[in-house]
Amino acid sequence: MSRERKPNRLIHEKSPYLLQHAYNPVDWYPWSEEAFAKAKAQDKPVFVSIGYSSCHWCHVMEKESFDDEEVAKLMNDAFVCIKVDREERPDIDKFYMKVCQVMGKNCGWPLNIIITADKKPFFVATYIPKNTRFGSVGMMELIPQIKRIWMPHRSELDAVGIEVRNRIERLEQRSVESGLNRDVLNYAYEWFVLNFDEENGGFNGAPKFPIPHNLLFLLRYWNRTKEKAALEMVEKTLRAMRLGGIFDHVGFGFHRYSTDAEWLVPHFEKMMYDQALLVLAYIEAYQVTSDALFKLTAKEVLEYVLRDLTSPDGVFYSSEDADSEGEEGKFYLWTEEEIRNTLSREEADLAIRIFGISSMGNYAEAIRRRNRKNILHIAKPLTEIAPELNMSLDELAFRLNKISHALFDKKKSRIPPAKDYKILLDWNGLMIAALAKASFVFNEPRYMEAARIAADFILANMRSENGTLYHLYAKGEKSVKGFLDDYAFFVFGLIEIYESSFEDKYLQAVSELTKTMIEQFWDKTIGGFYFTTKDADAAFPRIKEVYDGAVPSGNSVALLNLLRLAQLSSETEYADKANQIITAFSQEVKQAPAAHTFMFIGLDFALGPTYQVTLVGDPNEENMQDMFRALKAQYLPNVVVSLKRDNEMGYKKIEGKATAYVCCNQICMPPTNKAEKLLQLLGVNEQ
Repeated sequence: MSRERKPNRLIHEKSPYLLQHAYNPVDWYPWSEEAFAKAKAQDKPVFVSIGYSSCHWCHVMEKESFDDEEVAKLMNDAFVCIKVDREERPDIDKFYMKVCQVMGKNCGWPLNIIITADKKPFFVATYIPKNTRFGSVGMMELIPQIKRIWMPHRSELDAVGIEVRNRIERLEQRSVESGLNRDVLNYAYEWFVLNFDEENGGFNGAPKFPIPHNLLFLLRYWNRTKEKAALEMVEKTLRAMRLGGIFDHVGFGFHRYSTDAEWLVPHFEKMMYDQALLVLAYIEAYQVTSDALFKLTAKEVLEYVLRDLTSPDGVFYSSEDADSEGEEGKFYLWTEEEIRNTLSREEADLAIRIFGISSMGNYAEAIRRRNRKNILHIAKPLTEIAPELNMSLDELAFRLNKISHALFDKKKSRIPPAKDYKILLDWNGLMIAALAKASFVFNEPRYMEAARIAADFILANMRSENGTLYHLYAKGEKSVKGFLDDYAFFVFGLIEIYESSFEDKYLQAVSELTKTMIEQFWDKTIGGFYFTTKDADAAFPRIKEVYDGAVPSGNSVALLNLLRLAQLSSETEYADKANQIITAFSQEVKQAPAAHTFMFIGLDFALGPTYQVTLVGDPNEENMQDMFRALKAQYLPNVVVSLKRDNEMGYKKIEGKATAYVCCNQICMPPTNKAEKLLQLLGVNEQ
């Protein structure tokens, strides 16, 4: 007989992840003073479990333990229990991830920490099974052990928490060094050369994460040095990902990562930040190579985002789950029989050939389980398949598009994975940047319209009257004051809108938000930005992050923003702050150059040559359109463009035509009203 399911306190929360746990028998609290007050009053430790809605192993642990009456009874008796959505509260997650690291554990999610009522951590683990197995202690054994040591060893547990905090604070102590130069870019490049998978693209072996800023860095390195291998690594990797199973060939968009070295078997969740950063990588690669596949891929990803991850308000949801109907990837997998039942015989034969469909399944786990399922991937480039079938490439592409649409229509009858409907400001900032850049490069006004709608919504609904940004928007309300990433990523998006549309209101917002970011997050002692504001919870030491992982750090993005804003505004304070970021983090960046590739995008800009282009005239006049077309067709990562009206601030048109004023490294050149001359001034003819 099934139990009566009664909601716990999470039923009142906005986070989809917390709501997933609202009917657990565990007496969950959200992160709140109420929970810690109860722990103090009852003299209990606090069990903090951190995860996110599209986390596969978070779901496994919930079903196995948190939704289990036996485990819940033990947890409720021994602890005050708190559930945290890491995407809603990245400050909490980042601190306890640091705890996990200094305690020498393998870190990931779900992240489970046991702390005292005054927030001192003394135990940390990731996934914990219900019962002990394979050397991993289970919840049924762990909880009684913690309960036994809680009272008699309280002072030792407090000491552990104090030492952990002290170690984190010591790690956060930095000394200012002379800064970074071209050598560190070379060291990072050498790492990528040594670790490049020449057969499959990407770096190292399995698992493989996209990490698009690695590719953005390599494009800039190629641009600076003309090292062919840098560009070849980018092209190989982007093609391999697009053809592999990590890309959804029916519904579009990229899955989070590949579990194998061949990009075939993905972890099926789809994250907003991956879509945004990968669009940027494919756009820039297209600018360099003019490869139509890169343009197509960027547009397909944006089609997925605008169709499936866009709210009615025009802002963007966080993610889609990996699981549906209790099975990871079920929504995306196909048997040969399903393919044949969906398509005509001729289309099915072609689909089976193109997508590498096998009657037994096309990856090891499907074959082992004998479920005959297949991950769609382009088994061989279409340029090779077309002549084998005596087809033109255009004809084959047309037929593949028809097949994909038929499979997409069929897939609509399946139960889709759950969406995480949270609106996160930082990830929205990245998508706004991707849309604005795509609009400019591809000359697609609808992308700019989508970027504007999202940016305007955020400015109207996720910013307070005093200019403070909020991290989260859900159920019609903003909540959780913004973190560094929210300011840095959103400003990044607004700069891209301005440079693509030249609407002054977005540049004004950039200036206002940057000043607020400096006021709230800047370290006045040695420079760099803290992740949290100056009035954050004192129980956590303030952390400054510079590591560029799956998502770049706020400091890395802020560095690039400040450098671009210094050019756009001519305010030297921004350049000074950028230099202080470089010197503040130079020691740890030198220790692991390849882990700081978005930082190197800013460093590449700082090292120059950097060009400032001021266009003068009406955006709609023909000569100005010639200028725009010239700029759009080029890869110009270190060029900043602004627009002035005729006679504004001393800028004048030549011969009544739209005119470009170009400065390079604080040296200004004679203005020109010719697009080809503009490109010469930007050094394009030298490339």
